[in-house]
Amino acid sequence: MTTGKFSASVQAKNGRLYAVIQVKINGKTKPVWRTLGLPEGTPKAKVNKAYREVVDKYEKEYERGLALGGRPDANIPVYDYLCIFLKRVKPNLQMNTYNSYEMLIEGKIKRYFTRHKNLTVENLKPKDIQAFYDYLFKEGVVANTVIHYHALLRRAFHIAFKDEMIDANPFDRIDRPKKNKFNNDNYTEEELLTLLELTKDDIIYPAIMLGGGMGLRRSEALGVRWSRINWEERSVLLDTKIVEYTENGKTVTIPEEQMKNKSSRRTLPLPEPVYEMLIEVKEKQELYRKLFKSSYNRKYHDYVCVDQLGNLIKPSYITSHFSDLLKKYGLRHIRFHDLRHTFASILLGKEVPLINVSNFLGHSDIGTTANIYGHLDTASKKASAAVITDVLCKTKD
Repeated sequence: MTTGKFSASVQAKNGRLYAVIQVKINGKTKPVWRTLGLPEGTPKAKVNKAYREVVDKYEKEYERGLALGGRPDANIPVYDYLCIFLKRVKPNLQMNTYNSYEMLIEGKIKRYFTRHKNLTVENLKPKDIQAFYDYLFKEGVVANTVIHYHALLRRAFHIAFKDEMIDANPFDRIDRPKKNKFNNDNYTEEELLTLLELTKDDIIYPAIMLGGGMGLRRSEALGVRWSRINWEERSVLLDTKIVEYTENGKTVTIPEEQMKNKSSRRTLPLPEPVYEMLIEVKEKQELYRKLFKSSYNRKYHDYVCVDQLGNLIKPSYITSHFSDLLKKYGLRHIRFHDLRHTFASILLGKEVPLINVSNFLGHSDIGTTANIYGHLDTASKKASAAVITDVLCKTKD
């Protein structure tokens, strides 16, 4: 019999009844078995009812890309395929990465490709990809963000290639958009010291100190834990970050022991001012626990950056409140992330070798550091000049 989009029938197997749904995958029809949860001999009316429910459910799952019965046909529209792709890779993604993918797919990708339903996984060409990128640029999307779209789409089509839906990945035949030229807007030493002095009584002061005094990313600063501090050696292990994402319309904030990359998991020495700040914060937290008693949230007692009631401080709050603080005190506007650039710039200005700065920042390779801060690396330039001076001076002897 036929129902909805698929041909299907009821069949018995080992004494149980199943709906066998015929699904077309890459031009070939494949049977997908779904149990009715009924034994052979069940009255026909009950079988028909269960059959309709099972097939209807499968059709809805298939439309949402949740069906487990195989891969979609290659002539599936691009947006529909990306919905299936997202569901498939979700178990292997960090939640904030999944959330980022979902926002890209359900935003401009959906708006563009639902207006161009003729573009399918099978027929998408490099010129179509370039037309999409041109659309993004016209919409005001910056090059660095277009690169995120490119990475997502290329990954999705790589899976389509591996599944033999397509013979080649069209994204391998188009150049990745070029990054925007990086212009770090960091503070001077004097500006950093002024910021730290003015905000020392604020709730996000520990995060500001960790950002400006150790170059930590926002998520890393919020993820610093008391149990990871070695008080004798005055060092801290960075192995946790705080991520924020949206799920079912609600904002979720959670600790995640999976860093950005392997080099992000690192042990760093604590500068004296950071060490002293941590001692003061620890004493304050102990006081708040006694003061607020049962109202204090002990779930996050291991975290440095919590509010007076022990709740985790959200990354989004850091961003907005940091901006408010700069306005409040009449300080030059920078992003919270620019505290990390401030830290690196100060070290390089003091002729700390680039490799040392790279290790402290937790970059995956020194090339990343060089691309961002190479123009400030006077130490290695002076060392190079000294070497060639020694060589050339020998020619005079």
